[in-house]
Amino acid sequence: MPSICLYFQVHQPLRVKRYRVFDVGINHKYFDDNSETNLNNKKVLQKVAEKSYLPANKILLELLKKYPEFKISYSFSGVFLEQLKSYMPKVLRSFRKLIETGRVEILSETYYHSLAFFYSKNEFVSQVELHKQVIKDTFGLSPKVFRNTELAYTNDLAFWADKAGYKAILAEGWDPVLGWRSPNFVYKPKGAKRIKLLMKNYKLSDDIAFRFSEKSWSQWPLTTDKFAAWVNAINGNGQVVNLFMDYETFGEHQWADNGIFEFLRDLPRAILSHPDNNFVTPSEAAKRYPAMDEIDVPGIITWADTERDLSAWMGNSIQSSAIRFIYDLEKDVNKTRNKKIIEDWRRLQTSDHFYYMCTKWFSDGDVHKYFNPYESPYDAFISYMNAATDLKFRIEKKLKSKN
Repeated sequence: MPSICLYFQVHQPLRVKRYRVFDVGINHKYFDDNSETNLNNKKVLQKVAEKSYLPANKILLELLKKYPEFKISYSFSGVFLEQLKSYMPKVLRSFRKLIETGRVEILSETYYHSLAFFYSKNEFVSQVELHKQVIKDTFGLSPKVFRNTELAYTNDLAFWADKAGYKAILAEGWDPVLGWRSPNFVYKPKGAKRIKLLMKNYKLSDDIAFRFSEKSWSQWPLTTDKFAAWVNAINGNGQVVNLFMDYETFGEHQWADNGIFEFLRDLPRAILSHPDNNFVTPSEAAKRYPAMDEIDVPGIITWADTERDLSAWMGNSIQSSAIRFIYDLEKDVNKTRNKKIIEDWRRLQTSDHFYYMCTKWFSDGDVHKYFNPYESPYDAFISYMNAATDLKFRIEKKLKSKN
């Protein structure tokens, strides 16, 4: 009997505007852009909300009312929730309606959608605590499952999450890590005592998230009955099918014209037509199923690109220098005790900033180019470093005034 665990990541960054060298020392607003560009955070959020969030939420609310067995889960970045509150409160209300059904789980992550775990454990813990608080304040919930930014995972992260009391943690079900094993079982992280590991079935997830509208794909068009048949084939050889994907899959990455919303609307019917199938949230999966084996992940795995590592964010020299620059400011940032400086510093940690600097080509290049709102990775780097340099000057000025 395979349970289906549907998890959606919901995030929109605060993109750095075209911040010129002439702005350094003069203009301290790094994220505001009133122009008609893809760097206008309010306009981007409004566009994605109309194309993706609102129609997807409407469908899922209907499904939750229609199918008592249907369940889903989300993780929301703190910066995403900030923007909803400021620009699109009706979207926030629509998410609250979903959660009020009692069959939607909210996961824990870093507030600023950062890679802080790999650069500063103290900052990482601070951001997780900030995220817990915003989830409590916004939805009245306390997350029990942890999902790191970009699904970045190691044994060390699982060990931390275990000590922090989480019931489960998510990771990519990457073949070199799993070896002969299947992602359709619950596992135990190496060295952990209580926490369970849920691993993404990337093949079935990507059939929806990436291949759905690809007409050259041998399985196109993807119907719900065809997809359900693939799930049904796991009966007797799996506990849970973890379908993890960006929420923007629906309507933004896969456009409405391609039938993605019709697919979503019919998916529960197709899955539940088999009497042995059901839906679970991540915490339910962890509670229901025993760990079948121990998984050892000494290095970092993510859910991005063909390598499934951090090279999408720190694979070239401009990315490495930018991320080192921002984390090297930590000690002095905290000394300032200035709320606005600390907030700007944390906003500049969001992983998307470094993703926009990616210079990969070949199989991954088109993906990075498509999602890059800047004219080039180098333009992203220039704007970012100008803003980070201005922040450093503000820190130095603040510390000097305190002496």
